[in-house]
Amino acid sequence: MATRVKKKRYVLISTGGTIEKTYNALSGLLDNHVSVLDVMLSQLELRGIELTRIQLMNKDSLEMSDRDHQLIAFTVESLLESHDGAVVVHGTDTLERSGDCCFQKVLSPSGPIVFTGAMRPYELRSSDALQNLTEALLAVQLLPPGVYVSMHNRLIEFPGVVKDRMRGTFV
Repeated sequence: MATRVKKKRYVLISTGGTIEKTYNALSGLLDNHVSVLDVMLSQLELRGIELTRIQLMNKDSLEMSDRDHQLIAFTVESLLESHDGAVVVHGTDTLERSGDCCFQKVLSPSGPIVFTGAMRPYELRSSDALQNLTEALLAVQLLPPGVYVSMHNRLIEFPGVVKDRMRGTFV
């Protein structure tokens, strides 16, 4: 008799940021009006897991307040009660603030919390968005509980994550 393996449950929390920016033909600007994460997810084979998608906000991270960073931490903490891990899609300009907030507020996470984003919007031809999202979705399945950033083929654990603006990545 075959035993049925229970699927692991993960949550993908989107907050906006460069990864989700789309071109607005009326203004001629890239901005956060609609999410492109569903389009990105449709390109991936996500077998063996159950993924819940939560759109918490859709902001450029430079527009985030301290309350927004705390809301992200509170949301992650509450969703980890029913999920095995969380991926937070976030703008890179203040990703480290939200990651630090999660590290400070979610004292004993029951699973990994993995932040990711992109330096260039998904809609651009040479974007790092799909690679970073794919890596974060794999990382959340493999890492022990803690708070991390997954970008550009690297994993870095909080605290101490810093955006290196000259190199366009996190260190």
